[in-house]
Amino acid sequence: MGTPYFAVHCLQKILESPHKLVGVITAPDKPAGRGRKLQKSAVKEFAEQENLNILQPSNLKSEDFLKDLKALNADIQVVVAFRMLPKVVWNMPPMGTFNLHASLLPQYRGAAPINWAIINGETKTGVSTFFLDEKIDTGAIILQEETTITTNETAGSLHDKLMESGASLIIETLNLVANGKVTPQAQAPEEILKDAPKLNRENTKINWDEGLKHIYNHIRGLNPYPAAWCYLDHQKVKIFNCSTEFKKSIEEPGTIIVTEKKLKVAVKGGYLIIEELQLPGKRKMKVKDLLNGYNFKENTIFR
Repeated sequence: MGTPYFAVHCLQKILESPHKLVGVITAPDKPAGRGRKLQKSAVKEFAEQENLNILQPSNLKSEDFLKDLKALNADIQVVVAFRMLPKVVWNMPPMGTFNLHASLLPQYRGAAPINWAIINGETKTGVSTFFLDEKIDTGAIILQEETTITTNETAGSLHDKLMESGASLIIETLNLVANGKVTPQAQAPEEILKDAPKLNRENTKINWDEGLKHIYNHIRGLNPYPAAWCYLDHQKVKIFNCSTEFKKSIEEPGTIIVTEKKLKVAVKGGYLIIEELQLPGKRKMKVKDLLNGYNFKENTIFR
């Protein structure tokens, strides 16, 4: 059970394993783009290429879907970036249903664990498999694998690393289940729990009054998607790659400085050097290319 590209690699690994895959459950096709044409999920596209049995329920509690799901006669269900399942679904297989989550649970429960780990400046994260229960991301842990977050890591690069390690962890988990060697452990209580809520317009906007390190982490934690953003002359600008220059700045936070073919923004604790951005009505561009034909007004400020 899965929808985005992150789940495709996991599905592929299961297909390559000795375990028999009897069905794929993914989201219904949805209208997208200016033409509002129906778009298939990444999982569906892959499943069709492999001629797999596909179910696309709009209602996970409908009698028709539950009948079709039961007919698969699955021993176990694997969930990767899908949606919250009702008990009647996750409790159906005799060996249960387990989920792959892109964090070291119980930390970063929620929809966007990869992004928030970087935004919060973590130096490590990982992947966890756990059995589903009534709540979100709270079930008993089966296996975990730790991954280092480098100082220049982006959400995109970390996504790919965790996709690889997560797919391997799924196969390890399936092997344990098949051999009757699973010993799930309840999630340890933590005094401070960091959540990974869904990303939205408010929590992806850059606050230029924050410190340099915080803003740098915020931008790379949202690169390449959905991208950190701010206002330039009341229009939305997306900022992708950047680096830092730690030195005292005297300008108002958010002030844009163009020098030596560089685009710098003054913040508390130094300057953010923007390397890739997307201006209103423009495509995403490298700053060195942008500055060849675009002039920022003097004393321009990002808001």
